[in-house]
Amino acid sequence: MIAFRRGFAPLVVLAAFTITLVFLRLTTNTESWSQAVGLGDHYGGKQEETPIDSPDKNEQTSAGEDGSASTAEGRPEEQSEEQLVRPSVSLTSPPKPTFTPGQAKPAGHNYTKILVMPRTRQENVDWVQEELPDLETAIYVANDASAPLHPPMNKGHEVMVYLTYVIDNYDSLPDIVMFMHAHRYAWHNNELFNNDAVEMINRLSLERVQREGYFNMRCHWAPGCPSWIHPGTLDRNQEKQEESMIAQSWSEIFPDEPVPLVLSQPCCSQFAVSRERILMTPKVTYEFYRDWIIRTELSDYISGRVWEYLWQVIFTGNGTYCPSQSACYCDGYGLCFGGERQFEDFYEILLKKSNLERQLKDWQSKASKIDRLREQGMLDESSDIEVPPAGQDVQLEYEIVSLERDLDLRIDQALERGKDPKARALEAGRVWKEGDGF
Repeated sequence: MIAFRRGFAPLVVLAAFTITLVFLRLTTNTESWSQAVGLGDHYGGKQEETPIDSPDKNEQTSAGEDGSASTAEGRPEEQSEEQLVRPSVSLTSPPKPTFTPGQAKPAGHNYTKILVMPRTRQENVDWVQEELPDLETAIYVANDASAPLHPPMNKGHEVMVYLTYVIDNYDSLPDIVMFMHAHRYAWHNNELFNNDAVEMINRLSLERVQREGYFNMRCHWAPGCPSWIHPGTLDRNQEKQEESMIAQSWSEIFPDEPVPLVLSQPCCSQFAVSRERILMTPKVTYEFYRDWIIRTELSDYISGRVWEYLWQVIFTGNGTYCPSQSACYCDGYGLCFGGERQFEDFYEILLKKSNLERQLKDWQSKASKIDRLREQGMLDESSDIEVPPAGQDVQLEYEIVSLERDLDLRIDQALERGKDPKARALEAGRVWKEGDGF
């Protein structure tokens, strides 16, 4: 028993000495303890701006669509002419903005606007200057660090460029900012404008954007609405590769917000936002978002896809943004069919015409095959070849032309109706009084 006490005494002395040193360290340290949040950012204590290492310069790069190029392994391309710097943020989480409805300027007001667009070195965007010579633009070259406008890192597709523009121009924004892709014609542009970005830009109601604050420039719900991304799902969907990644990403991007059951809006990251709506979110929050893109281990492609269904959260505070398609076309672009039912009637005719065109194409394909076999002397009565009904092509062509005339008439009437600001307000379901304008 005495031997045990003698061996224990030095341990007691050593422990007391260690506790004293820790106590002195705590009482003499004037800086607050930092806590790790998100992707390596330390909030709460004093923080210096930290250089971000560039990827291996030997990696091969490949240009991607929508203004982005990424490395073969999905990591961002090296920026050789500048050292990337992590934004210095001293918040436990990004401040949650309070969104309030906007108010259109007096009728006739000349809104200032700008088109923000990402592109790669390989993409030709001459169409912007040729078709929209008077439009102010901010076109960023995602994979060229020597370009006058370029993002700090080529990652996240259009997201990095969009956030970079907001951060760099936060104190000098125009009334309306349009964020769009580099291609003029694309399937995700509005079909009723021949998928033409120029038509969308020229027809866009700046008053609508000013009122709404945020306006998704695609009116058609598919894909994206009414219920698209389910962050809690465990099943992988090839069409929605980002879906299974969003729950984890959400907790990093919005650390204080519960993960929503559904995220929905029309695809595909093309939208317009008012200056007032952008300024409702502090600049430091946009820096926080961009920092996430830089630091996430998700690939260039997936990190960009994650954000495709987050913009409505950023600028409206809602997980679901699926406005009436007819109101979008009418109040947003001046193409007013008279209501949702009339819009659906128009679309039924359009779908019927498309179906007839497919039937005609199928008929012509079968007829051409028979003609080739006949020319080659390989067609006889024993040939197992499907012969299209004689004269069906003429009937199909007649029906298609008739539907085209009907559609053209409805479009002309919709455009004429869209010239009336009162009709636009009625279809959008908003109050209008004389002198309000659009």
